[in-house]
Amino acid sequence: MAKVVTLRLTEEEYERISAAAKIEHRPISNYITARVIEDIEESYYIDPIEMAQITSDKNLIGKLKIGHRAAKEMKGRFVD
Repeated sequence: MAKVVTLRLTEEEYERISAAAKIEHRPISNYITARVIEDIEESYYIDPIEMAQITSDKNLIGKLKIGHRAAKEMKGRFVD
């Protein structure tokens, strides 16, 4: 079920978002939703090419395993 969210914008923010939505021929709510979802996907999920580079680096994988094991055993020091 769809949820309703109230979003407080300045006049300038509203005008900028409205103009961008018009360029893409979208309602403002759809434009905001699409941009937020796009940002989440870009920020929180790794690119397949980058993941392939990480998984092919055996030295890095070894260090990650060591670090993971140490963290599980609560060894090492935590830096703020």
